[in-house]
Amino acid sequence: MKLSTRIALAVGASVPLLVLTSGWLLVHLVTGDLRAHQDDQLRARATVVAKNAKAYLDVAGTDHPLLERVRRRRLVNSARDVGVRLTIPGGTISAGPQPDPFPTLPRSAPDPVTVTCDGRDWVVLSLRVGAAKEGTTPNLWLLSPDTAEDELSLVRRRVLTGALLAAPLAGVTAWAIAARAVLPLRRLQRRTSGLDPRTNSTRLEHTPSRVAEVDDLAWTVQTVLARYDEQVARTGEALATARAFAATASHELRTPLMSMRANLDILTDHPDLDPEDRMEVLGDLGREHARLLGLLVMLKALAQGDLIEADAFTSLDLAELVDAAVCDLRRTHPDADVSVHAAAEVRVHGWEQGLRSAVDNLLVNAWTHARAEDGVAHIEVTLRSSSDPHQPAAVLTVDDHGPGIPPERHEEIFQRFRRGPDSPGSGLGLTLVAQQVALHRGRITVQDRPDRRPGTRFEVRLPAATVRDVEHTLPLLHRDWLTSTVGDPPDPVRTAPDRASPGGPRR
Repeated sequence: MKLSTRIALAVGASVPLLVLTSGWLLVHLVTGDLRAHQDDQLRARATVVAKNAKAYLDVAGTDHPLLERVRRRRLVNSARDVGVRLTIPGGTISAGPQPDPFPTLPRSAPDPVTVTCDGRDWVVLSLRVGAAKEGTTPNLWLLSPDTAEDELSLVRRRVLTGALLAAPLAGVTAWAIAARAVLPLRRLQRRTSGLDPRTNSTRLEHTPSRVAEVDDLAWTVQTVLARYDEQVARTGEALATARAFAATASHELRTPLMSMRANLDILTDHPDLDPEDRMEVLGDLGREHARLLGLLVMLKALAQGDLIEADAFTSLDLAELVDAAVCDLRRTHPDADVSVHAAAEVRVHGWEQGLRSAVDNLLVNAWTHARAEDGVAHIEVTLRSSSDPHQPAAVLTVDDHGPGIPPERHEEIFQRFRRGPDSPGSGLGLTLVAQQVALHRGRITVQDRPDRRPGTRFEVRLPAATVRDVEHTLPLLHRDWLTSTVGDPPDPVRTAPDRASPGGPRR
């Protein structure tokens, strides 16, 4: 059933009820007014009739017959449309309309009362006039036909007729008005009826109709379709990431697994292998095993970064995160000499797990390539807040004392599986760093040490952003770091417009 029809039926049913209710109230008020007016008229007439009746009784039975006839005529004429009944010695005088048969009148009715006679109501008022004493039976009655009921019956019929006529008229009027009012809703229904997000990429284009409910509904439909598209896209990204994870893992794990298989064959085929050679083979197995574990951990971290959602971003203290990462590095690598210069509190909005992975990999990269001649890896970590009031940011620098990186290779170090000839890593550590910096709308640069000493500086700038900023920019920053072709550098302009262009052979 259409909305306009529902409105017409509702109005057609409610209007008669409203008419009847208001009519009942009107009849109730009119009844009181008519009764009061009728009683007031009878009392006013009673004043005149009582005066003439008293004047008549004063001369009745005296030696003035002419005066008696004059006063009796005056009494009868004052009755007019009101019935008068006066008891006198030796008889009764009646004038005006009288009920037939005459009913039993009330003994005392100083205020008007209603008496029913032969199905008709009369309003009766009784008085004592002339020779009547206090405590005796009244000797004057005034009777008036009750015309209020006839008038009320007419009012009731008019109210009922109005209710019967109002039902169809109100229904038709309401249908016409409702049909006109729901036109924007019907237009919206026609535009949305052909939208099928599974088979059609067309989406709702709505021009505000200045009808709040229609505009809100259109906005809701657009939001639902947008959420559907986002979920479809995210599902596709998740499937692509899963396939890329499987393909990359199978490709990258093949070589270490084959090497481990070869070493196992050696141990199996030569049970009497020389202990020194056996230790060498076992050491090679341990290194390959560690490499496999590291590769799987890095691939998992990249996959998580590709699928991160905006609700994972929270406000966190970057200084505490850096301190925790440095403590872990000192515990796992006792030969690391790390000095930290960090501000008391540097807050950013970010994904804590992703930022922690980025800091850990920067520190491990510096430890791996920054060993001095004494075998100690000297690393300086600095964390401060940017002094630029227009672009507040957290600035993290990691300096090492390694051999440095040639400028022409700065464009390669963030690519996947790019490792130096002597690097024991998986080739994904700095790729993970670049991914997390891009996801946080940051910028990472590779520089020579500013003091002109050998070594490399990695500088990361993370803007101070609100949660809403992250929610609006995260889809733009998303990039398939895991599914991109091996060897293709990340596109910093597309993934993070304010980020320097990373890329180059893995250190």
